[in-house]
Amino acid sequence: MNIGNLIKISFRALSNNKMRAFLTMLGVIIGVASVITMLAIGQGSKESIRSQISEMGSNMIMIQPGAEMRGGVRQSSDDMQTLKLEDYYALRDKTRYITACSPTVSSSGQFIFGPNNYPGSLSGVNQAYLDIRKLSIDDGTIFSDQQIAAAAKVCIVGKTITKNLFPNGDDPIGKVIRFNKIPFTIIGTLKEKGYNSMGMDQDNIVLAPYTTVQKRVLAITYIQGIFASSVSEKMTDQAMDEVTQILRTNHKLKTTDDDDFNIRSQEEISSMMTSTTNTLTILLACIAGISLLVGGIGIMNIMYVSVTERTREIGLRMSIGAKGRDILSQFLIEAVILSFTGGIIGVILGIGTSFIVKFALSWPVSIQWYSVILSFGVCTITGVFFGWYPAKKAAELDPIEAIRYE
Repeated sequence: MNIGNLIKISFRALSNNKMRAFLTMLGVIIGVASVITMLAIGQGSKESIRSQISEMGSNMIMIQPGAEMRGGVRQSSDDMQTLKLEDYYALRDKTRYITACSPTVSSSGQFIFGPNNYPGSLSGVNQAYLDIRKLSIDDGTIFSDQQIAAAAKVCIVGKTITKNLFPNGDDPIGKVIRFNKIPFTIIGTLKEKGYNSMGMDQDNIVLAPYTTVQKRVLAITYIQGIFASSVSEKMTDQAMDEVTQILRTNHKLKTTDDDDFNIRSQEEISSMMTSTTNTLTILLACIAGISLLVGGIGIMNIMYVSVTERTREIGLRMSIGAKGRDILSQFLIEAVILSFTGGIIGVILGIGTSFIVKFALSWPVSIQWYSVILSFGVCTITGVFFGWYPAKKAAELDPIEAIRYE
């Protein structure tokens, strides 16, 4: 019997039990759709994280004082005074792999303008900080070298601060706000950036000259950190090695001494978050893949039922000349049709669900075509695998016993 006739017979047999065939395919449909949707959500989240880290500065390097033990208690790095302005000058003047460098000091408190107030952090930096963090001036100007040298009480503010201190839409440029009773004149505003991948508001920011925060707010001579930007993302490791060597030389550390500072890069953060996202994506895909297994078991179950119901038909076909391989092929084709059709519907449903998640829930989604091909291929193989044994059982029936079957 040729393959064309076997396919026609298989379609006819399935069409006689349309509802049963659909319910059998449902497990495969849900499994394929789930795998595609879960992988799309996982990949979308990963791309969103990479994009947001890139917006923050993919080649950014953060240097902080090292935490040390005192009396058996590890001290906070904020309390350490191992970084000095001399370290910043050394990095600015001696490095080959760093294009921008800024000292940082910060203090938390309330920003006040008239009856309005809002909690936030005042960060002391220099002009290079904007390039390092990919920040842009929206209106006004950044503070000058002269203002840094004079520790001028000027600042530039983010959109969140502007909206909360000036809810009526007043122009903040030239206005004087207070931070912990210290007046600051706003000379510029920053362009809006929104929330980052860790849920932090990037617009809740106020920048002032680092000398101002050092002398007028914190009354300290050391710095709390250094932000730097490597020549390129690929050069980050070389830049970190160079920074390490310069700081160890500056701090007169011996070969056997541990570093009294910590260096981190955006690449490390990106790798860590990507690894976490990959793990979650694999977990979600595995959970969704269980539906494919359940769908395959459903196909196997219904094929067993079909073989039992059509035992007499099988016997009659074999008695008039049908061979075992013809019976095997017929039931195997039925199983493949169920899984193949379920796979097509599942792919359509999975892509549709992904777009619904993207536009209705505003979730980052990126459909991966390999997931479509993989899930569709797996469901087809599942149909063959789980359909083969019932088909083999049908092919091995004794024609005489099959005809006599009630």
